[in-house]
Amino acid sequence: MTPRRLAVAADHNGVALKALVVERLSAAGHQLTDHGADAAAGEVHYPPLCAAVCDDILTGRADGGIIIGGSGSGESIACNRRPGIRAGIAWSRWATEISRGNNDANVMIVPAKALDDTAALELVEIWLRTPFKRGVHAERLAQIEAHGTGR
Repeated sequence: MTPRRLAVAADHNGVALKALVVERLSAAGHQLTDHGADAAAGEVHYPPLCAAVCDDILTGRADGGIIIGGSGSGESIACNRRPGIRAGIAWSRWATEISRGNNDANVMIVPAKALDDTAALELVEIWLRTPFKRGVHAERLAQIEAHGTGR
């Protein structure tokens, strides 16, 4: 797997898992920007963390992002409000492969309360090595961009 520049973040639900993800990805040679939180932070609001990861992607400082939250739902909503961001919740192998292969997700949302550490780390690996399929999927992404979100 080619090393990538990745922005990572976690709210209080994902701090322990983020530490494992950071350790694994650093050992694999990925360049990481860690936007927090850490264990000492207590309860943390996820919208600013999502904004920091998305900003890194949109400005070219990162090739992709991994955000770890409780269910991942709020993080997905926060990220997907940003034009140019495609965030998918990675709750299973199938969902992870679809988010990358079909939707070219540039942010992986990991639901820490739904996965054990082993499963989460496996899904991170799957997300990083799954290529975008292009073809009809690229056409659909172009349609999303063309129709926007009404803003």
